[in-house]
Amino acid sequence: MIIIKRGDIILESVDAIVNAANSSLRGGGGVDGAIHRAAGPSVMTECRAIGGCRTGNAVMTRAGNLHAKKILHAVGPVWRGGAHHEAELLKRCYLRCFELARGEGFSSIAFPAISTGVYQYPLEEATRIALMAGIQYENDFKEIRFICFSDADLSVYQRIFTQLKNRTGNLQS
Repeated sequence: MIIIKRGDIILESVDAIVNAANSSLRGGGGVDGAIHRAAGPSVMTECRAIGGCRTGNAVMTRAGNLHAKKILHAVGPVWRGGAHHEAELLKRCYLRCFELARGEGFSSIAFPAISTGVYQYPLEEATRIALMAGIQYENDFKEIRFICFSDADLSVYQRIFTQLKNRTGNLQS
């Protein structure tokens, strides 16, 4: 089931929380910084040991102090106008998270809006990519949560999900 809600991703009680990470895995601002602060220093220690992650990929660590089993650190693309494979890289980011979570046998996963903050990916395009990836893996998970930071983000996610639902006719919300 796909769930779209406004909230704070660090408070989600799921098997895997997805972090909108940077390629160095060293923490940062926005979602990345909030997740690292809430999870505690053990997660940063694991990230340092991993060393980094390519754009379009994701790596897994323990979740530290979060209400999750694992954190999937997903490195989305910086928006550079759309002609630099940004859509493909963002899609791969989401798909890799689903593959990692499925490989662990997880039944629930929570995503932020990857790349839409400081990386400036247009929200509507990023939302469509995120939701299409979620729909592709919907039968593999009990819950796929898309956690929106603001009411404006929530509205975009709900509207695009409704459009996709009307187009396919068999989606749940």
